[in-house]
Amino acid sequence: MPRPSPQSRQSPAPGERLLRPLRYAVRVPLFTLHLTLGLPLTLLAINRFTARWTLDGERVDHHAIRWWSATLMRIFGMRVRRVGQPLREAHLLVANHVSWIDIELVHSQRVVGFVAKSEISRWPLVGWLAGRAGTIYHQRGSNASLSSVLDLMVGRLDSGQAVGAFPEGGTNGGDSVRTFHARIFQAAFEAQVPVQPVALRYGSGGSAQTVVAFAPGENFLRNFLRLLGEPSRVAEVHFLPAIVPGEEGRRQVAEKARESIVAAMES
Repeated sequence: MPRPSPQSRQSPAPGERLLRPLRYAVRVPLFTLHLTLGLPLTLLAINRFTARWTLDGERVDHHAIRWWSATLMRIFGMRVRRVGQPLREAHLLVANHVSWIDIELVHSQRVVGFVAKSEISRWPLVGWLAGRAGTIYHQRGSNASLSSVLDLMVGRLDSGQAVGAFPEGGTNGGDSVRTFHARIFQAAFEAQVPVQPVALRYGSGGSAQTVVAFAPGENFLRNFLRLLGEPSRVAEVHFLPAIVPGEEGRRQVAEKARESIVAAMES
């Protein structure tokens, strides 16, 4: 995977110093409006009844979550471009991990219950919304937690739902795709469902991966506020061909999924 240019690590150009406050002046009111009006409407549409109703073959509550996420991406100046088609049946979706906004990017196109680190549940707004969207929280470094997570994943997959995971085990600087942890793929083998790799790419040709990624020492709130003032750019979500677990082991499937994502990042 080519190393993106580290735009966020350079001193901003003089013109950028002027434009960033202007972006905040436009986007902060839009975000506030989305929060005060869009959020209550979205939450009203997420309940046990809308989970049973479908519209154009998709659950009504999932329509609401996709609308929320797609609108949020636009407020952040992200023009979402989808390549390929998400699977509709039960499957394990696996993606490279750049920042918190990855979940919103995927959810703008396909709602899945992500497996995420437990710290996200404490993030303002995003953590709460992720919980409402069916996120499965995992305590990193705990084998007992991972076993419980795998049981929950298999249960959801068996019930016909889709589950998402970031097999790298966390975010990094955005300039590479790390080795995928194979154990998380066990759920697909036990439930006998396909694995769909998904490549998430920010900026033209992935040039803004390091911009979107967390900077060293940057927490969620600082990353959130920084991205809110960033220039508009494309955000690509590539839904790649599915991998059907067979005689190959989970390590081989994990490597195939990673290779597929890296190839999409380099295209």
